[in-house]
Amino acid sequence: GELQKAAEKAAAEEEKKWFADNAKKNSKIKTLPSGVQYEVMKEGKGEKPSPTSQVTTHYHGTLVDGTVFDSSVERGEPATFPINGVIKGWQEVLPLMPVGSKWKVYIPSALAYGSRAIGNIPPNSVLIFEIELISI
Repeated sequence: GELQKAAEKAAAEEEKKWFADNAKKNSKIKTLPSGVQYEVMKEGKGEKPSPTSQVTTHYHGTLVDGTVFDSSVERGEPATFPINGVIKGWQEVLPLMPVGSKWKVYIPSALAYGSRAIGNIPPNSVLIFEIELISI
């Protein structure tokens, strides 16, 4: 009840502040209307996927404290999946990325796993990914 609501409200406030500070720290970071932030690390020249495309990416996912929770880079093997089968934050940024791009993406918890804990991702976590779009 009440305690959980208060905790969620505090987490949401803290997250909002984190994103605001993040954007201030780095002028290269762009913020989308949804709250997702990204920084272009490498400009790609290829075509952009559609929301239903199957894409092959290399990605490296960390929590804000630097904990790695999932990384195709560390596995040494790119991941192929349909865009509409992944978290909302990815569904939003992937169609904006030309093939060959590498972006660093900051995803609000609401567009990731929300209040669910997944593997070693705690509830209400901001997720940070370096995503390289290899092919469509």
